Amino acid sequence: MQTTSYTYEQLLEKNKQYLWNPFTQMKDYVEDDPVIIVSGEGRKLKDAQGNEYWDGVSSIWLNVHGHRVPELDQAIRDQLDQIAHSTLLGMANVPAILLAEQLIGIMPKGLAKVFYSDSGATAVEIAIKMAFQYWQHQGKPNKKQFITMREAYHGDTIGAISVGALDLFHENYASLMFPTIKAPYPYLYRSPFGDDPEQIGQAHLRKLEQLLIEHAAETAAIIVEPLMQGAAGMINMPAGYLRGIRELATKYDVLLIVDEVATGFGRTGKMFACDHEGVTPDILTAGKGLTGGYLPVAITVTTDQIYDAFFADFEEQKTFYHGHSYTGNQLGCSVALANLELMRKTNLVEEVARKAKMVGQRLHRFYELKHVGDIRQVGLMIGIELVFDQQSKEPYAWQDRVGARVCRRARELGMLLRPLGDVVVFMPSLASTDEELNEMLDILYQAIAEGTA
Repeated sequence: MQTTSYTYEQLLEKNKQYLWNPFTQMKDYVEDDPVIIVSGEGRKLKDAQGNEYWDGVSSIWLNVHGHRVPELDQAIRDQLDQIAHSTLLGMANVPAILLAEQLIGIMPKGLAKVFYSDSGATAVEIAIKMAFQYWQHQGKPNKKQFITMREAYHGDTIGAISVGALDLFHENYASLMFPTIKAPYPYLYRSPFGDDPEQIGQAHLRKLEQLLIEHAAETAAIIVEPLMQGAAGMINMPAGYLRGIRELATKYDVLLIVDEVATGFGRTGKMFACDHEGVTPDILTAGKGLTGGYLPVAITVTTDQIYDAFFADFEEQKTFYHGHSYTGNQLGCSVALANLELMRKTNLVEEVARKAKMVGQRLHRFYELKHVGDIRQVGLMIGIELVFDQQSKEPYAWQDRVGARVCRRARELGMLLRPLGDVVVFMPSLASTDEELNEMLDILYQAIAEGTA
């Protein structure tokens, strides 16, 4: 079937009649003029009406090299000549084994075993269950609580929302969720502890330590998004805070789960955000950029200490009973291998660090716009908080939907963005050239200037 043979109007009608879009108020959607993508090339997308747009959020934070990348396309075609999928339950496959080897080679030192799944949320769900069951095998069944950060987001499965803390997304499901202990997260722009990042970080570490003094005996793990809380509005950590969490987790005999689904695979200017502070978690979750943005593969990576707690005779009943139908899918693992090879070949991570400095210099000019309150950046992971009053930091009324208005203007100017409330997110494909980034930043500046006028 040739999908391009349909008109935009026909596709829109079918969308309205049959498709329920995620994280979308469908009443607004069907009354609007929604974008329907038909193709992509490089860092641009083309819609069913023939319009081209810069992919300003990397197709929701996951596109690495761009669209229709020859090396990645070919990896999938080559694997199709072998097999598309076979189960990983009780057997293995070649791409899954080879990818696991490659992954351990780039992980923070000490992480040793890879468990596959198909999305960031399922990777987190696995991490939660591993941590919970680990302590049972260690003879400490009372350690079943989890400490999470306020405003955290870790995905949309029941376990993932339970360790999340974004009321907007999660409060409707409160009766389904298991209780967690909430630790305050250092929001530098709106901190009650002053303006010094180091003092703010230390104040929050003291609060976390107090929670551990009270609850460590019953806590299985702390879970955190490293360096940047994504869905909360791109809230960046003060330097040293992640290292401080690692030290407290070790001190109080609590596992540390680091959610690198958004930050992993070069997004922050290091292969993993943990690398900025030399932190090795007990469990690391990742996804998104793993396959270059091509196919849904995610990973939960653990230390041998965690793995060995499950490694026993069958009669001991220590098996980790968890898995997914497409776990370790050959097509996904093959394109992930090609993605890692292309990242090495192009020195992509080092290039992201360089380009991030250039982008940061350009972004500083955005403070000229009177409704730009704060600009938060780690690598090519950027959030621009829009406020009603720059001096007092007074926010807009949420009903004004200023972030959405700015993103709509950006779309008219040729770039697709998606806001988090009144925080405009800019997360371009990591391989974007300097020229492409400058063109996108020009649109972003104009969209904010005109969308807040």
